[in-house]
Parts: sequence; structure tokens; C-alpha cells
Amino acid sequence: MQLGLSVSDSDVSSFTPLVVLELADDTKAEAITWLLNRIRDKQKIGGAELLVDQLLFPAQDGQKSNPNVFVVGSTLQRLLKGAEDVGLFKEFQDGIMRGFTYANRESFKDFYGDGEGFLSDAECQYIIKHELDTLRAKNEEHVPGYPKVKLYPGKSVVRRLQSKGVLVQYFPLHNKEDLKRLSFSWYKKIKLSFQPLDDIRHYFGEGLALYFGFLEYFTFALVPMALIGIPYYLFDWEDYDKYVLFAVFNLVWSTVFLEVWKRCSATFAYGWGTLSRKKAFEEPRAGFHGALGFNPITGREEPVYPSSKRQLRIYLVSVPFVLLCLYLSFYVMMVYFDMENWAISVYNENPNFGTGILLFVPSIIYAVVIEIMNLLYRYAAEFLTNWGEPEILLFSLLITVFFFFFFLQFNFVNCFASLFYIAFVMQDMVLLRQSLATLLITSQILNQVMEAFLPYWLQRRRNKKVHKRMRRVMGDKELPLLEQVQLETEMNTYLGTFDDYLEQFLLFGYVSLFSCVYPLAAVLVVLNNITEVYSDAFKMCHVFKRPFSEPAANIGVWQLAFETMSIIAVVTNCALIGLSSQVKAYFPESETQMILIVVAIEHVLLAFKFILAFVIPDVPKDIQVKLAKLEFDSLEALKKRVSTHLYMCTYLQHANRKCDHLYDRPCQKVLHC
Repeated sequence: MQLGLSVSDSDVSSFTPLVVLELADDTKAEAITWLLNRIRDKQKIGGAELLVDQLLFPAQDGQKSNPNVFVVGSTLQRLLKGAEDVGLFKEFQDGIMRGFTYANRESFKDFYGDGEGFLSDAECQYIIKHELDTLRAKNEEHVPGYPKVKLYPGKSVVRRLQSKGVLVQYFPLHNKEDLKRLSFSWYKKIKLSFQPLDDIRHYFGEGLALYFGFLEYFTFALVPMALIGIPYYLFDWEDYDKYVLFAVFNLVWSTVFLEVWKRCSATFAYGWGTLSRKKAFEEPRAGFHGALGFNPITGREEPVYPSSKRQLRIYLVSVPFVLLCLYLSFYVMMVYFDMENWAISVYNENPNFGTGILLFVPSIIYAVVIEIMNLLYRYAAEFLTNWGEPEILLFSLLITVFFFFFFLQFNFVNCFASLFYIAFVMQDMVLLRQSLATLLITSQILNQVMEAFLPYWLQRRRNKKVHKRMRRVMGDKELPLLEQVQLETEMNTYLGTFDDYLEQFLLFGYVSLFSCVYPLAAVLVVLNNITEVYSDAFKMCHVFKRPFSEPAANIGVWQLAFETMSIIAVVTNCALIGLSSQVKAYFPESETQMILIVVAIEHVLLAFKFILAFVIPDVPKDIQVKLAKLEFDSLEALKKRVSTHLYMCTYLQHANRKCDHLYDRPCQKVLHC
């Protein structure tokens, strides 16, 4: 946990800077002094009890640098006590994951000496973030120097400053040595092996480690589908009878894939100490302010927002906006079909190499438009979420169920509506295969460019400018920390795993929904995910600021999204098989009978799917035993504590009778008990 340079502090001779805190360059001096004192104050008087010092950057190109940049660190003892406050789970000497307590620290595995190295970098920075976020207003009515910035008793000071623009940003610093080692073992060597998930978790936290674990698992799970799909694609292209077996295998695979992932994620989460960890209660987000009221759950006084107004905003603004976006999506889809018909007519009039390429142009343009529309809708939906749901705390698109499912619905319609229309209205399987392949390949190329290569190119340009400015001002002086902070301050902020999971969700849809029409989809997704691992690893290490750790026990609501997609896939594949001419040939006189049989098969497959999901346990047996043992030990400890308390009360009551007899007054200890 060494960054290579220490910063002097008034209380301690040196400390390791872990977090950067940047205030606005015109922040009032009294506000800065007040905030730094609150950060340094002891916990018992409401402070964070952290170490903080100022970084002074030299003027660059005649312009004054922001003087209000600070680095925050902590003593090891404070971090260990903070680990207990945030509820970290660590491996005990008996091999069971237990909640860490400072009093029993020496009973935990890997705790040696004073505990150096016991906490990972990500955990240390998460603890500091927690202490900063829970730095609460006491009796102050407003921020010193800012009479209009009201403070609410018991509410987060840091979040309030951030919402008013006084606090520009705060983020964890990269650890150069650890980052170099992680980069070498993760993506700098092209190799067919598992990712170093434990190292990723140690550096970035459990949330990102789970995403990369899911990405790796999804990629390996697709290999059987890809191996089976290649011969189907090459040799039996028009034989839909044989595709029935492939479709059934796809449906069974999608169920087993998701159920086994639950077991894998439970194994990861238990080993990382997040499976039994309790989630902290969420507070109102920083940007919300309003009349004070009482929270019915916590009993605390906090800003509240009338439910009637919130419902009006949802139903009069958000819902109409979503419907408008869906209408635009369908309109663009119909324009795409007009372009497709035009390209086909041109090819039929003059079939040659040029007009043959022209057949793919409408699908490519449509794929690009889909990506642009998804991006625009994301920003609009994020704005509506923050505006229409002001009582939510964390800046994450998964917080609001309303936003998540409507945004998912829009992406689903935007990406798959044209394919459903071609399959079930036009019933043109050749065009369906062509459109699916074009959409899949184009979206993969665009995602790689937009997510990794373009941000890296922009960041590299910024890095060169900062490096030149710093060297021109400082000359040959040693400036590793100053330059590092300057570079990371100007990096883009990583907004979370939402977009990454969304991309995998859409790819899963391309594979599962139309497997009997385009078996090669799994091959393309495998190739995409192999490059995705390297590009995502690269952007996390060199393109974005280091994100704070986000403890996670599973992939959350995405599990439900993937399972819903797999159910839709059953209906879609059965319907596609029923539409094939080979299947219709078995029922030349009764189409109703064919429909009933297809529906019956679909119900059987759905029933089999749910039975399979029920039979496969979500948590492995050995972890279930360890969790049960932890619960048993907790109950036994509680019983022992209660029995000890009752014994002491009985003893003191007996002593009280002696007090009454000797001194004609009750024993004060009994009264306290």
C-alpha cells in the first residue's frame, strides 16, 4: 500500500495518500478550514479522524493552478477500526468468513504484527470514502462562508458540498507498483488462461471483479454453443428439422448457464466476504434538498419529497418520454425497412459486386443509429431519474427500478424489434440472418471503438499535455505524486458496470433468441468477449480514474434480466421452428393443430426450464454449511451473552437484599441493571 511518496501532516510525520479531494478553486477560506478540521477531528467529537494535507501545484503556462487539492490518508489503526465500522468480513483462523472486529483482530487469518497488508488497497480507500461520506453536520446551519448552502443535522457534509459545487470531486489514487503488476498478469500478455480475479478484487473491489468473473464465465460457457453452431452453419443451413435439436440445446444451455453462474458468484462472494455482508441503509442523495420530515424507517429527520408530486413527474413526464422514444425507435425501424427494400430492388435490377455490397449498407447504418439512440436515451433517462426520483442516494443507473426496466425495454426494442418484425411479420429468414449478422458485427466494432480506443486516444493526448506542462514548470525536480494527481484529476470518471452488463445482456439476446436461424452468433460473441476482456482491462487501468470499491454479492438485477431473456428465448425459438416450411409440411391440412403442438412443446420446455432452475442449488453445499455454522456460532454467542447478563442480574438482586438489610436502601448496580 505504498505510493512511493509521503506527504507531511501536522499530526503525523508522513502518511500514504490514498484519496484525492478537489475543491473549487474559488472556495472560501473559512469553508476549507472548517472542512479540513472536520476531517481531522476525533471520532468522538464527530470528526472523521483522517489525515489530510494540501498539494501545491506550480503555475502552468501563466495560469494559476487550483490550490484546493488535498490528499487524504489514515493511520493503520484507524483503518482497522473503520473496517469494523463498514462491516468487512475476513477469514477467521477456523477458515470461516466472519465479521471483522478490532478487538479480535489477531484471531483472523493473515493478520500479522500490527496488521500491515491485512487490508487491500481497495478496502482502505473504501473505508476512507465511507468515513468521508458519513461526516455529518452537527449544529451548523450552513457551510461557513456560504449562508445559502444549508446544512441539515445528521446529514452528510461531503455530499452536500458536492451537490453545491464546492467539492468538485474525490477519487482514489492509483497505486503505480500494484497497477503495473496487475496489468502484466491481466492483459499485457496474450494467453489462454483465467483472469486474476483475486488480484482484480484486491485492486478494484468486488463489484468490478464480479463483472470480469461473469464476462469470463459467459465466454467459456459459449464455447460449446460455438463448437456446435459451426457445423450447423456450414453443412445444414436450410435443414430446420435438425435445428430443432440445436434450439433445444440452446434453451437448456441458457438455463444451466444462469443457474451455475449463481453458484459461481456465491463462491466468489463468500471468498471475498460479501455474501453475508449487510448493505448499509441508503440516505437521500446529495443533490436533493427540501422541507424536513421524518423517515419512517430510520426515524431520522431528513429532507422529504411529496409522493404525489413524484408520481406526477413519473406519469406526466417520464412515461410519455419513454413512449415517445419507443415510437421513434419503431419509426427508425420502418425507415430501415424502406432502405432495405430499396437496396434489394437496386440489386435485382443490376446484380453485381457493387450492388451486392449495397445490400449490407442499410443494416450497417441501422446498427450505427441504434447505438447513437441508445447513448442519447441513456443520458436523457439518467436526467429524468435524478429529476424525478430525488430521494435516491447513489449515482448509479441501477438504483431506480423504474429507470432500469424502462431503459432495458428501450434497448431491447431498439436492438431486437426489427429482427422480430422480419421473423414473424415478413417471415424472411434470409433477411433475418443477414440483419442479425450485420447488427451483431457492427455493434461489436462500435462498442470496442467507443469504450476503449477513443477514450484511450483522448486520454493519451491529455497525458502528454500535462506531462509537458509539469516538466516545463518543474524542470528535473522529482514530482511523481504531483504529476500523478494532475494526470488522474483530468481522467474520465468510470460510471459503473451498467454499460458493460448491458452489452453482455444484448449479446446474450442475439445468441439465445435466434439460435435456430443463425447458429454462428455464439462464435462471434466468443470472439467479441475475448477482445472485450483485454479492452475493458486496459480502460480500467489506463483510461479512467480508479473507481472506489463497490461491495457486491452477485450481479444484482441483471440476473433477473438475463433469466427473463432466456424465457423469451424459449417462446421465440419455438415460434421460429413452427414457422419453418419443413415443420408446416407435417401439418398440410390443419394449421391450428400445428400451433397447438408448438405451444404445448413451448410449455413443456418452460416447465423443464423452471424445474431445472429449482433442482440446481444457488449456493454450493460446502458454503451452505459454513454459513449455517456462522449463524449457529452467532446464536450461541448471543445465548451466552444473555445468560451472563441474567446471571449478573440474579447476583446483583441477591446483593440488593443484603443492601436493604444492612443499609436500608437499594443497590445502585441493581437499579442500573
